[in-house]
Amino acid sequence: MGAVTSSMAAKFAFFPPNPPSYGVLVEEGTGRLRMTEVNERDNVDVLRLGTKRGTQIVAVYVRNPAASMTLLYSHGNAADLGQMYDLFSELSLHLRVNLMGYDYSGYGQSTGKPSEQNTYADIEAAYRCLEEKYGAKEEDIILYGQSVGSGPTLDLASRLSRLRAVVLHSPILSGLRVMYPVKRTFWFDIYKNIDKIPLVRCPVLVIHGTADDVVDCSHGKQLWELCKEKYEPLWVKGGNHCDLELYPEYIKHLKKFISAIEKSAHLKNGSVPFTDNMDKPRNSTDCRPRPSADQRERSRLSTDQRENPRTSTDHREKSRASVDKKEKTRRSVEQADKANNCATEQPEKARNSIDRFGEMMRSAVLCNIDCFKPVGAKV
Repeated sequence: MGAVTSSMAAKFAFFPPNPPSYGVLVEEGTGRLRMTEVNERDNVDVLRLGTKRGTQIVAVYVRNPAASMTLLYSHGNAADLGQMYDLFSELSLHLRVNLMGYDYSGYGQSTGKPSEQNTYADIEAAYRCLEEKYGAKEEDIILYGQSVGSGPTLDLASRLSRLRAVVLHSPILSGLRVMYPVKRTFWFDIYKNIDKIPLVRCPVLVIHGTADDVVDCSHGKQLWELCKEKYEPLWVKGGNHCDLELYPEYIKHLKKFISAIEKSAHLKNGSVPFTDNMDKPRNSTDCRPRPSADQRERSRLSTDQRENPRTSTDHREKSRASVDKKEKTRRSVEQADKANNCATEQPEKARNSIDRFGEMMRSAVLCNIDCFKPVGAKV
């Protein structure tokens, strides 16, 4: 049974880049590990982690001094750490999180061969490292699974009762369902996410492209429907399987999600369903001072109109009142302009940040677009 499952997994689920996009060197004197073929950063640790199945996997840990949470990222099936390195650094910076990414057994410079069970052991090793080496607590960890990475992500999430949150990026219902529209789960299927997601007890964000021609968007939508604690999903209009990072709404929605769970006092034991006003669209151009200034201006004008008949006893007084009204009208216009400027200043800054993220991602190799298609197969 296990051999059949592993054979099926190897047939269509795993496409490690060959040759790997990076190498690992040991620094003389310090023994510190370094990655080659990447733009090295001082805030990134390179690690080798042993798994319970006897393999050694390579992982990277990106530190952010402003972080209160840590994101554990399981990448797609046709990428390795060298290709994901820049994305990890950008996500850590923009989301203000520490981030750990790892290569599955048989990927990059990790030893062994890729298999479903090995990926479960791989993510456990990475999670254990976060707890033991970096002191991360379960309630401060977010699991992020992209494509096939949704398998190990949901397997681990289904067994953790106090996890902070889960992000599913172009996820699969199960391995078999990617290839065939089966209605039930068979024993030889792999990554049975459809059966595991009801066991997840933390907020779940699902992101999927509506034009995904590798894993249909219906996978993401059905998983979202099965979530116990749903967060507003992101269906990226026109997005395919491996290009969602290029859309501005991707990083914008992720930042909104991270902000929401940071502010929540969500507890897994005896908790109430996760709800947050951030799920509702906010009027980002509402700057508050404008309506209050208008109300004050109307109040003053009304008072002036009542006072003017009493005080306008000669032609000079009427002229003065006319000048006052013009001056007040000018001030009202200026206040309105200031309010509008206030309303657009912060969104413009955020837009510039998002645009920079998108430009950065356009230069990165994120994933092979045919990453879930076996040779000769049609999905």
